[in-house]
Amino acid sequence: MTTPVLICDDSSFARNQIVRALPQDWDVALSFAGDGGEALAAIKAGKADVLFLDLNMPGIDGYGVLEAIRREDLPTLTIVVSGDVQPEARARVLKLGALDFVTKPVGTDEIVAILRKFGIHHPASAATRRVEARFDEFDSYKEIINVAMGRAADLLARLLKAFVVMPVPRVTLLEGSELRMLLEAAAGRDDLSIICQGFVGSGVAGEILVFFENSGFADLAELMHQGRHPDEAQRIELLSDVSSLLNGACLKGVAEQLDLYLNMSAPLVLGRHTRAADLVRRNAARWKRLLTVEMQCRIEHREVAADLLMLFTEDSLAPLRHRAQLLAG
Repeated sequence: MTTPVLICDDSSFARNQIVRALPQDWDVALSFAGDGGEALAAIKAGKADVLFLDLNMPGIDGYGVLEAIRREDLPTLTIVVSGDVQPEARARVLKLGALDFVTKPVGTDEIVAILRKFGIHHPASAATRRVEARFDEFDSYKEIINVAMGRAADLLARLLKAFVVMPVPRVTLLEGSELRMLLEAAAGRDDLSIICQGFVGSGVAGEILVFFENSGFADLAELMHQGRHPDEAQRIELLSDVSSLLNGACLKGVAEQLDLYLNMSAPLVLGRHTRAADLVRRNAARWKRLLTVEMQCRIEHREVAADLLMLFTEDSLAPLRHRAQLLAG
């Protein structure tokens, strides 16, 4: 008997990874959705006896889909597949009715174990599998960063004992002149503090910039058990510690997925350890054109928010593309 299966994820790269992880002897009719709205329409159309659902998507996210499934009593069995590895994320989706929670990147053994546990997998003759789409370079980077950022968010959540709202990465190419204008404008704002860290290795190089909203210092200091009124030295220490944790965990996640070896520099505070103009001048030769990843990370129910900007030099594009293609299979 053929089982209608829906895979909902805003990344075609992630959707293809789930397809490859499905057991080959499971007879399924596959459908795909790129966001929560499409998923709900597909469920109502009878295309999702089983739903593999991402959490972090633009528009209606995975939590919204689960809430709608419960509210409207929609006929589907949901397995969440997410890069957000915070224990609180797992607890929330199970409370909303998901059968189980699998962290990205997902493997066949995990999927088979869950399907058998709930009596969903009935082996049949080998079924035909299809990968949904051709390799999309930028989409693959977005998903790789998403998985890496999930690990970083988990570390930050454990440190602060709070829930980190996961960002949806945005990947673009940026001209060096555009970046210089962005940095100069941000450096002149009194409501922002900016931390930068360089990285290099395996033919890949770049910088990570963290733009922290100063209005969140009181909440951040309280979460770090330093009172609500940190002095300037404490602020710098807080920024450096949180930025190093986020940046280090995120880069480690990228490096592990792409089999890279990356070294990071110490964090520098723009306006204190170095000026924006000095950073631009030091990198002028490499910042002709950059692959950029933008993300906003925030703490739920707090004023703590930071924008992360990962910059990969143009020379990094070829090795990144090659390794991402290998990962895509």
